[in-house]
Amino acid sequence: MKKKYGIQIVVWTSLAVLFLTALLSVTGGNLRYIGKSYVESNDFQWEMNNFYGNLTQAVLNPIDIEAEKKQITVTKSEIEEHRNYYGTLSEQIGNIEVQYTQRITDAEAVKSEKLKATLIEERDAKIDDIRKNFESDAHVEVKIRASKEKQLEEELQRRIQNTEENLYFPVVYELTDSQTGEKFTSGDIHVTTGYKETFSAEEGYLFAAPDQLDDFYYDSYSSEAYESGVSAFRDTVSTVTEETASEHAQDAALESTQPQTVKKFEGTVVVPQSALQKGSLGKNVKQYNQKQLILYVLWTLGILALATLLTVIRFNKEWVTTSYYVERYQRQKIDLKAALLLLSASAFWVLLGNAVGRYVTFFTHYRLESGVILGMTLVILMVFLWAIVFQLVLLVERVKVRGALIQDIKESYSMRFILAWQGMFLNRSIGIQMFLLLIGFFLAGIGLCIVLIQPILIMIYIPLVLFAGLPFLYIFVRRTAYLNRIMVATEAMANGRLHKEIDIEGKSPLAEHAKNLNNLREGVHISVTEQAKSERLKTELITNVSHDLRTPLTSIITYTDLLKKEDITAEERTKYVDILDKKSQRLKTLIEDLFEVSKMASGNLELNKQRVDMTQLLQQALAEHEEEISKSGLDFRVNFPEAALVAYVDGKRWWRVLDNLIVNAIKYTLPGTRVYITLRKVGDTAEFVVKNVTKYELGENIDELYERFKRADTSRHTDGSGLGLAIAQSIVDLHNGNMKIEVDGDLFKVTVVVAAV
Repeated sequence: MKKKYGIQIVVWTSLAVLFLTALLSVTGGNLRYIGKSYVESNDFQWEMNNFYGNLTQAVLNPIDIEAEKKQITVTKSEIEEHRNYYGTLSEQIGNIEVQYTQRITDAEAVKSEKLKATLIEERDAKIDDIRKNFESDAHVEVKIRASKEKQLEEELQRRIQNTEENLYFPVVYELTDSQTGEKFTSGDIHVTTGYKETFSAEEGYLFAAPDQLDDFYYDSYSSEAYESGVSAFRDTVSTVTEETASEHAQDAALESTQPQTVKKFEGTVVVPQSALQKGSLGKNVKQYNQKQLILYVLWTLGILALATLLTVIRFNKEWVTTSYYVERYQRQKIDLKAALLLLSASAFWVLLGNAVGRYVTFFTHYRLESGVILGMTLVILMVFLWAIVFQLVLLVERVKVRGALIQDIKESYSMRFILAWQGMFLNRSIGIQMFLLLIGFFLAGIGLCIVLIQPILIMIYIPLVLFAGLPFLYIFVRRTAYLNRIMVATEAMANGRLHKEIDIEGKSPLAEHAKNLNNLREGVHISVTEQAKSERLKTELITNVSHDLRTPLTSIITYTDLLKKEDITAEERTKYVDILDKKSQRLKTLIEDLFEVSKMASGNLELNKQRVDMTQLLQQALAEHEEEISKSGLDFRVNFPEAALVAYVDGKRWWRVLDNLIVNAIKYTLPGTRVYITLRKVGDTAEFVVKNVTKYELGENIDELYERFKRADTSRHTDGSGLGLAIAQSIVDLHNGNMKIEVDGDLFKVTVVVAAV
């Protein structure tokens, strides 16, 4: 950092920290201090609401204990549970006998007849009480009711005591029950008022709701009759189950129903002015006013700091770009820069929130330690703020350089790690095994270090090495050996020796790799075969094209020469012209077909798709060749759907498909046989099928029928270009359809499928 900018930077950061501290202090509920006195604050209203609640419970509408006692009920389930809580009749009597037998014996031993008589009387009274429990429900009910009344009295006394303790709030009041006219007063309401609230029909009543006992449950199992010696028996016998406990909870909840109603009061509640100047309430007022003033001062300073930052001390980018640390910082990777920026921003945010509280604490209590901590916090905030600004400015400057940010990301540590990690797990199984192996060696090293420090742990380390480390090492060595064998076999394949397969051992990733290499070897073999086939077809293509072009061209040349003779007759001249016309048309058709196949193969053919009735299109194609069909001597059996079968196709091109297949059937079907043509809808597709018996032997290689200039008539004595099926296949492919040829002996079948509408 250049020295000449040091003062400017310190002043700018201090003003910025001051402004941000003031801005942050606006949040967090501090807005409630703006323009409000203490008695208008939410804190004071909460205090008043708490007072009204305590006043209601203790004075205005306390719980009527006698009414509550009348609401107590004892259910049948409680009687049964109380009766059998310590066991059956015989178990309870036996327990009492056990308790008193030894004590009576001891009294006899010391010859104390009075003590003995007292113990016997006490034992008999308890046994008699137990018998009554099992004889009379009323007897049990009386004890349960008495126990509940006692518990209710204790609970109400506890609540009243807690409420009275909370009635410390210095408030005077004069309230009247609007229904009964009963008055409740405390103090003189005509004192100097600091806060006053009036209740009436016009301004609203003070509603005093009775306290609720919904959260109070009776313990109906307590019994004072068995306090002596019961605990040992309680640990061994209990008849309380989940079902009975659930029933008891429901019964107890019903018992807490309150008969009291909400009361309405009118009158006046006053907080004296003197109460706001002393005591706990006066302390609250002082703290509130002091904090309000402190926040006002902070906000004012924040506004002044912002104005200074926008006018006098404006930020200068050169403070950063001319810094000594720029070059050193720019050499760091972008992810490290991002981490530093995130760390700086996070620390700054945490400290900034802490600074607001430190500021208020210091100016409230004026403690030296608070001032020192506040000062240190502000200095650290300035450092972190400048670190953030420094990094952001350099980031913006870097982004302005075209392509620099993308290049930084590519060269980052994170990107390198991601690429390395991806490479490690290209084969997930190998990646996981290597990961576990690395962890294993790492733990083994740590374990050895621990054993050297604590030799006693060798008793654990040796079994781990024998049963975990050595098996891992064996697997690693075995896989390494297998990998070497695969590499040797791969080198042999690279040198053209494809006769031997690689052995596949097990189901490991290396075995899968060996299998893939075998597939590659087979693929190379197939490729060589296909290449030989391609060369053969290429040779045949050139031969067939030459033949098909030369034949009409030779005829044209021959008959042109004949026409040049002057001694030919008019009849011969007409005949020669007809032949020339026919050969020219054939040559034109051949060239046009070849040109169209080339366009389709290059993808330059555009389709004009529209809704086409496939049935009507097929009928038109058949009508076009009706004369040829009748002359061919073939029996065409055509099957149309009754309803229109519509597809979204190029009508002109699709007519060419149908035309080529019909012409193909006419030319190459065995005379005197049938040709079956079927058009039908199958699911969401339109299916067109042509079946016939061929007059020529087709061979076994069906795929070659799709090749250009490939004809069933290998001697090429029939008319045709040999492009019919190739053109049809290309058109079908352009429509995302499917064309399939099947041959079974001399039975030839072609199926064309396209999506129907």
